[in-house]
Amino acid sequence: MTAQRKPYLTEQEYMVFERDSMTKHEYYDGQIYAMAGASRIHNLIVGNTLAALHGQLRRTPCQIFPNDMRVKVQKTGLHTYPDLVILCGAPHFTDDALDTLLNPLVLIEILSPSTERYDRGLKFQHYRTIATLQAYILIAQDQQQIEQYTKQANGQWVLQEATSSEASITIAAIQSTLVLADVYEKVDIFPDNTALFRGLLPE
Repeated sequence: MTAQRKPYLTEQEYMVFERDSMTKHEYYDGQIYAMAGASRIHNLIVGNTLAALHGQLRRTPCQIFPNDMRVKVQKTGLHTYPDLVILCGAPHFTDDALDTLLNPLVLIEILSPSTERYDRGLKFQHYRTIATLQAYILIAQDQQQIEQYTKQANGQWVLQEATSSEASITIAAIQSTLVLADVYEKVDIFPDNTALFRGLLPE
């Protein structure tokens, strides 16, 4: 996250600001953080993942939202925009604007150079406090890799990983499957892309 040096904002002030803004910002502890634009590969993966899951969820009580559905983590106060949000059943929002969700079931993030450490670390710490969350999925851009963290009955999170185009991830929380070949359709991944992603080559 890239901090913007602004005075402390209340949550209500942030919401007024954000609803008028042309760009998206995270909010935490009185500060707002501008969110960077997504790359072509990032957008392809989001679109492919949305398409793969939408067909499986069409005749279920579940809904899937890309990019612009804001999520509030009630216990920590973080407001953020996951790449994909899935809920099943009635949505719970913060207010009548119906643009800030409180009860996601599955959250999906596409990893990027600027967010990977955050998505794996502090952001996941926030997400783990969401009572309704049952699965957290991380999708790589620089290689074919999907990681799923699934909440167990004892509160622990268990990792499942898939790393080849023939592999798939079963999302038990929504009774759906992500096939890596579908997620990475038309996504070109070459060795130089991996080096660029990791900051080893100039852009």
